[in-house]
Amino acid sequence: MCPLCSVSVDLPRALMLRFIVQLRPVLHGGGLHSVAKSTAILLPFSLILQDFIKSSYVVYLGRQSYASEPSATDLDRVTDAHHELLGSCMKSKEKAKQAIFYSYTRYINGFAAVLEDEEAAEISKHPEVVSVSRNQISQLHTTNSWGFLGLERNGEIPADSMWLKARFGEDVIIGTLDTGVWPESESFNDEGMGPVPSKWKGYCDPNDGIKCNRKLIGARYFSKGHEAAETHDSSYHTARDYDGHGTHTLSTAGGRFVSGANLLGSAYGTAKGGSPNSRVASYKVCWPSCSLADVLAGFEAAIHDGVDILSVSLGFGPGEYITDGIAIGAFLAMERGILVVASAGNKGPDPGIVENVAPWIVTVACSTISRDFTSNVILGNNKQYKGVSFNTNTQPAGKSYPLINSVDTKAANVSSNQAKYCSIGSLDPLKVKGKIVYCTRNEDPDVEKSLVVAQAGGVGVILANQFITEQILPLAHFVPTSFVSADDGLSILTYVYGTKSPVAYISGATEVGTVAAPVMADFSSPGPNFITPEILKPDITAPGVNILAAFTGASGPADVRGDRRRVHFNFLSGTSMACPHVSGIAGLLKTIHPDWSPAAIKSAIMTAATTISNVKQPIANASLLEANPLNYGAGHIWPSRAMDPGLVYDLTTKDYVNFLCSIGYNSTQLSLFIGKPYICQPHNNGLLDFNYPSITVPNLSSNKTTLSRTLKNVGTPSLYTVNIRAPGGISVKVEPRSLKFDKINEEKMFKVTLEAKKGFKSNDYVFGEITWSDENHHVRSPVVVKKMAVAAYG
Repeated sequence: MCPLCSVSVDLPRALMLRFIVQLRPVLHGGGLHSVAKSTAILLPFSLILQDFIKSSYVVYLGRQSYASEPSATDLDRVTDAHHELLGSCMKSKEKAKQAIFYSYTRYINGFAAVLEDEEAAEISKHPEVVSVSRNQISQLHTTNSWGFLGLERNGEIPADSMWLKARFGEDVIIGTLDTGVWPESESFNDEGMGPVPSKWKGYCDPNDGIKCNRKLIGARYFSKGHEAAETHDSSYHTARDYDGHGTHTLSTAGGRFVSGANLLGSAYGTAKGGSPNSRVASYKVCWPSCSLADVLAGFEAAIHDGVDILSVSLGFGPGEYITDGIAIGAFLAMERGILVVASAGNKGPDPGIVENVAPWIVTVACSTISRDFTSNVILGNNKQYKGVSFNTNTQPAGKSYPLINSVDTKAANVSSNQAKYCSIGSLDPLKVKGKIVYCTRNEDPDVEKSLVVAQAGGVGVILANQFITEQILPLAHFVPTSFVSADDGLSILTYVYGTKSPVAYISGATEVGTVAAPVMADFSSPGPNFITPEILKPDITAPGVNILAAFTGASGPADVRGDRRRVHFNFLSGTSMACPHVSGIAGLLKTIHPDWSPAAIKSAIMTAATTISNVKQPIANASLLEANPLNYGAGHIWPSRAMDPGLVYDLTTKDYVNFLCSIGYNSTQLSLFIGKPYICQPHNNGLLDFNYPSITVPNLSSNKTTLSRTLKNVGTPSLYTVNIRAPGGISVKVEPRSLKFDKINEEKMFKVTLEAKKGFKSNDYVFGEITWSDENHHVRSPVVVKKMAVAAYG
């Protein structure tokens, strides 16, 4: 028996549990990617308890603290120490070697291993262990968007475009943790690009015909976490993307200009990423489900290889900062000047479910752009209903077809409910052939319904929402399909049953570029922040609905069985798509300001954001009511303003460690976490005084509180004055009212006093903002306050 463990290795294996964490499910037709589902629009990237086949754990021992670049001997020494530690528990160093499938030796100090529950519980008690976490397994959560963001205008790049000033992100290195890459995509061609930056240490795994070039400079895979969990996938041992999610996100962040991009004839234009001249690297950690152990290995590799920006369109649900794999990896990246951008999750609109909430991460919500695709339904009584679709198979102009409710085409031995939703095998081909079929939406993939109708001989589909609040998204259907609202669907059914011979015509898809935007996507996970509500999350919103970008050549655009179509580009939607937009902009900022810290880049993005739409109205939610900072954080990203913010709220590694101290982690935990001695000395207002670009007081319990912020000048000498828009029922006082900066990098502090007005009793969040302005800059911070009756600080 070892000194750490009281279990015998001969004990029966305990029933194991597996946590399923879901990458921002992308909306593209079906399966893991379909957002077009009723109440469970996208598989949420949150923890779902399922039976676990094999027990694998991540044992985190803190960070490494080498005095200089570690040698191979140093790395081997750490690996051996891991074997010794686990071997002392298992009574055999050899068994420990067999159990450990990852040793994190370069930046992270820890290992991933197959353990009994009891072994994991005992190891967690060791004084050198920071945390022990189950090896969570997750499932995976543009031609126009850059114009909407102001980088181009009517297909032309204006003289004041951020692209020109940042040289299109020249030589910045953007990495993604995702499902891999389709290297043959034109988005990753290297024509005209110079040598790879000398700092780059990465490489491409050559398996499965992967070849890198001067654009795609890294492609690696990490699968041991999945293999330890005994999940099987044909795409193991290759960095090639068989899903499409990774290729899409990587090209959105850093893809080259590709003319003629389209999806099956829709949305012709020039595809490009946010930093078209960047170098890109893919770290495949998702198959498409993502293992915590593999994600940590991907972080280690990306940090070592030399990325500047790391884009992470996945999440592991709410968790403590010293056990959350993405928070740990992002912290280590931040220490080395790497900005990590991550998606907020797709479980909205319910409040308090935002993911990736660590303050050193840029957390991105999802909203629309000013483009829509209409495919209208014209009935035999000449009434017309606006629908949505990417119709690639248009019906002959003006020709109407018989219209029938799917319930009336029910096949033998199936229920009316199955037929109502056009489920697989539910329709009778004799009743469907030559007709347009009315189907009702449910949790099954929307595109699957059009495939069912097509296979039964139908010529079109009218797909109706069940609920009024559901958001409608266009998809790549198999027959002409129009997606209509719940109300319009009822009107169409009334016509069907009130007419002897109902007929209908589905028009071809038309691209509409005048819609009000941005509108928050209903699936985008909102705040408040479940872990630390004093930190407003999400931080920012960006385009993530109907984003056209590069796609895999191994899967059809609808992601349903039977889709043998292959495309070079595909429309996807989700916070997964919003995240790389911000990553691309961050790459441009890194090119313009190579000496800025990750916190400074994040501050510029946040304080330059806008809360006003393209029609000069406040940003709306999916119900077209006014959205708020719990939905969009600081607002919608505004690239041109972010490149010259004037002032920033900067933060250092020490500030982040002090933040962790202020929320209850002790000196021992934090010393291990950062790899060096640290004395935790929390002070009463430490959390509220944390120098974040937004201000949130979730528990104004004593009617009045005062907090501080510090601004750093990153522009020319100037005098800034403050403008206050107070939250309802709250008075806001800022002292001093003006700040004079005489030199670059000069810092000035100000205090904000928030006080509930007499008689104010609201128990809801209220919203305002403070803005520091000179003649050229507007540095805006949202102010979010909730009045409570019980004291929380002291």
